[in-house]
Amino acid sequence: MNAVAHGRLRLVSSVLFVSAALIAQQPPLAPPPGQQLSPDQLDGMVAPIALYPDPLISQIMVASTYPLELVQASQWLQRNSGISGAALAQAAEQQSWDPSVQALVLFPDLVKKLNQDITWTTNLGNAFLNQQADLMDAVQRMRQRAQEAGKLATTSQQTVFSNNDGGRQVIVIQPSDPQVIYLPEYDPVYIWGPLLYYPYASWYYPRAYFGFGIGIPIGAYFGGGWGGWGGWGWNPGWGNRTVIVNNNFIHRHNFNPARGGGLNGRNAWSHDPSHRQAVPYSNPTLSTRYAGGVRQSLQSRAAAAQAQMRNTNPGSGAERMGNRQIPRSAPNANRSAFGGVREGGAARVQSDHGYSSMGAARSGGGAPRGGGAPRQSGGGNRGGGHR
Repeated sequence: MNAVAHGRLRLVSSVLFVSAALIAQQPPLAPPPGQQLSPDQLDGMVAPIALYPDPLISQIMVASTYPLELVQASQWLQRNSGISGAALAQAAEQQSWDPSVQALVLFPDLVKKLNQDITWTTNLGNAFLNQQADLMDAVQRMRQRAQEAGKLATTSQQTVFSNNDGGRQVIVIQPSDPQVIYLPEYDPVYIWGPLLYYPYASWYYPRAYFGFGIGIPIGAYFGGGWGGWGGWGWNPGWGNRTVIVNNNFIHRHNFNPARGGGLNGRNAWSHDPSHRQAVPYSNPTLSTRYAGGVRQSLQSRAAAAQAQMRNTNPGSGAERMGNRQIPRSAPNANRSAFGGVREGGAARVQSDHGYSSMGAARSGGGAPRGGGAPRQSGGGNRGGGHR
């Protein structure tokens, strides 16, 4: 073999070797819809949100099970970009979305991110419905790896600590200031390296670092002394791998009063199929489990539409006695600046009672929320984390 042929053989061999190495490093293809994800795949899936503070990561997992409402919320925010502060919270109350989506409107940048790759967001919600315990375990694994790599620690924006939850040692992330939350900004590859075994969200990562965006003053939405993050609507129960819903928060701030449910206290979250709308579930088991809720939702919406028509045109619902037409007594109606009609006593009840996606329960009394100061822009140090 001459030198030229030998050189070509060596070049071909090198190309084949590099190609084989690259193929070996490629993450495996995602399994078909509805199939169980492996721990490695779940790790990659949760990578973009694993380092978010506990109140928000639990809310994101819940809201991701209602992807169409997240799309609607994003479009609504674009149409109402001039609303901020307490007015934004009050306007969100008038929407028909699940409370987890309504309250997420207070974080427009986060809603925008969740819509940048709606396929990933939908897959996250499907995995949470199908493998809730496994998904929450994946978050804890990713936090532990980040902490061991020196890329997750307490800062002026967040407090990171270990806690024993139901006999399990877990890593908790809480906002340092109960009145302000900073959304972390990080590239998953910078935190955990390139070998993530599931296509994570294709969000825009400006550079490889860990930092924070501008602080969001939550008190401006709900007024001073709102209770802090311990009183937020959603918090993870890492020990039993569930999300705990604080119905008092939802009740107090009138999120989704349209359902009229009076709930109180804290309960484990359960999925509400009425907010899934037309988005199919990822497997037949989930479809069967929630099919009854979907039918009930359609019936409830039809009944609500009929009631609205009667209230809009009371004459159409008039009764007759002989040849006389006797109109039904029309209840007093209050129309808000953002649409929707609340009737008489029902308006007073709904102003005191919120709704969560938990099952029915009785609620105690509650005072309606007062207005808050306009939203402020300051408070945060961009990029104030680990580099």
